[in-house]
Amino acid sequence: MNRTKILKVSLALAIALGLFSAGVLTGKNTFHQPSSVIHVVSVQWTPESTPEQQKAALDGVKTMAAEIPGIKNIWIKSTRVQPRDYNAAFAIEFENKEAAEAYAKHPAHDAWMKVYEPIHKESRSLQITN
Repeated sequence: MNRTKILKVSLALAIALGLFSAGVLTGKNTFHQPSSVIHVVSVQWTPESTPEQQKAALDGVKTMAAEIPGIKNIWIKSTRVQPRDYNAAFAIEFENKEAAEAYAKHPAHDAWMKVYEPIHKESRSLQITN
């Protein structure tokens, strides 16, 4: 084999290896482990509560998010709720642990509790971080 042909074959192999490696890296799933705190609550409404009251309680999570410093994101539309006899769920993402702790003492949270507390029979909550 002459030198030109060897260089062409070597170049073609190098390009093929580069494309293969790029494909493997592109297909690799990436994820992050943020330091934010996720507060997840599943709710069982009281039998007497109305759909309007339930909506007001969930909409109140939006109001809190607008008023309480340190809230990054909220989720209020449930796609699946556990335990099965529970009716709704919501989640709040806080910037950090301090923001999550301050939330429970904020006046906007106190105001929301006046709407939420009378119509929820039971709730379960979790806080998760890295």
